[in-house]
Amino acid sequence: MTETEQRAARDQRARFEALAQVVTEPLHRYLLRRADADQVDDVLSETLLVLWRRIEDVPGLEPGAVPHERLDPDAVLPWCYGVARGCLANARRADRRRRSLLERLTWTAAGPARDSEDPDHTALHAALAQLRALDREVVLLWAYEELPPSRIAEVTGLSANAVSIRLHRAKKKLASQLERKTAPHPGHETDEGQETGNGNGPGNGRSSR
Repeated sequence: MTETEQRAARDQRARFEALAQVVTEPLHRYLLRRADADQVDDVLSETLLVLWRRIEDVPGLEPGAVPHERLDPDAVLPWCYGVARGCLANARRADRRRRSLLERLTWTAAGPARDSEDPDHTALHAALAQLRALDREVVLLWAYEELPPSRIAEVTGLSANAVSIRLHRAKKKLASQLERKTAPHPGHETDEGQETGNGNGPGNGRSSR
């Protein structure tokens, strides 16, 4: 790195540090009022990263204007709020796509009722983990990125036919995994009269399975 590049890097760092000192707390409060609690820190980090990358676009922080005194928040915060707003919108879109992925996989693999039975989708995550890496990638590209087999083939280097076969088999395996994980355990239907010889009287007429 040349001396000129080193000076430019130091200048960028100084401008960012001065900016971060002024805007971090207000941005944190801004996000607390608008984002879910578990999103705030991630979105704030992403916002600060964007500010670092776009430091030359921040009003009053052009190259060479290294601030030696505290910045005026009113001069920089509106622009920074706009960056935070964009980062929050991106995070919400990503969250919606993740939920869509889970809902789509759950519906396809085991039917719509699984969502209420397993609200954290623990069984689905475990079933996905059982797939081979390439099969899992094919499923995620189909469900999360909403790509058809022909496009998945471009990403993975497989043929479109191979993708279709892998996707079909992977979805069947997911359905089987989820069915086993959510099936009733033996003996859970005792109070329904499904088991006999327990001294609790006659059954209700249902046949044992």
